[in-house]
Amino acid sequence: MQEDIDFYFSESREAMEAALARLVRELSRVRTGKASPSIFDSVMVDYYGSPTPMRQVANVGTLDARTITIQPWEKGMIEEIEKAIFGANLGLTPQNDGQMIRITVPMLTEDRRKNLVKQVRSVTEDAKVSIRNARRDLMELLKTAVKDGYPEDMGKKAEGKAQDMTNEFTKKADDMADIKEEDIMTL
Repeated sequence: MQEDIDFYFSESREAMEAALARLVRELSRVRTGKASPSIFDSVMVDYYGSPTPMRQVANVGTLDARTITIQPWEKGMIEEIEKAIFGANLGLTPQNDGQMIRITVPMLTEDRRKNLVKQVRSVTEDAKVSIRNARRDLMELLKTAVKDGYPEDMGKKAEGKAQDMTNEFTKKADDMADIKEEDIMTL
C-alpha cells in the first residue's frame, strides 16, 4: 500500500513540475521591452509548404538590447520569415536589407506594461490552478487508500505532505511571476 502512496506522490510531483514548466514557457513569451530571440520560439515559417520553427530556417540573435537580427540560411526565405512574423501578431515590424532582417523592439508604454503584468498574473494563476488540481487528485487517491485499509493517521500525514508539496510549487510559481513582473516594470 505504501508503494501506491509513493507512486501517487510521484505522479502529483510530475504534474506540478509540468505546470511550472508550462509557466516558464508562457512567461518567456511575454515581452519585456528587451530584445530576446526567445520571442520567436513559437513562430512557424512556411518552409516549402511545411510549417517549420524559425530557428530551423534562420539564425536568430540580438545586435543590442533593443535590436533582434534574423539571418536566414537561404536568402529566398526572407519574405516567408517576414510573413510568419506578421502572422504571429507579436506587434513587431521586420525590416529587411535583402540579406537579413532587423527588428527594433519598441519601448513599452506604462499601459502596455500594466497589461503585460496582468497577463503574467493570468498565466501564473493558470499554473497554480494546475498545481491545485494535482493536489486535489492526490487527496482523492489518499482518501480512497484510507477507505481501502491504509492507516488513517498515515493518511493524515500524507495529506499534510501533499499540502506542503502544493505550497512549495505555488511559491515557486509566485516567485517566477514576481521576477517577471519586476522585469516588465523596470525601465
